Amino acid sequence: MSSTEHNQMVEKITRGLEIAEREMLKEKARNNEDVIVCGDDNVIRHIPAKNFF
Repeated sequence: MSSTEHNQMVEKITRGLEIAEREMLKEKARNNEDVIVCGDDNVIRHIPAKNFF
């Protein structure tokens, strides 16, 4: 696999993950659910998904 092909594959995977994340957040927002995140300070937080829009 050439470097160009590798970069193209990485870009496609990244785009797919971004789309999947956006769809997950939309579904969680529709269901009035929280998203659990951990910040740089290692504190776990529950944030309503609707806050991401």
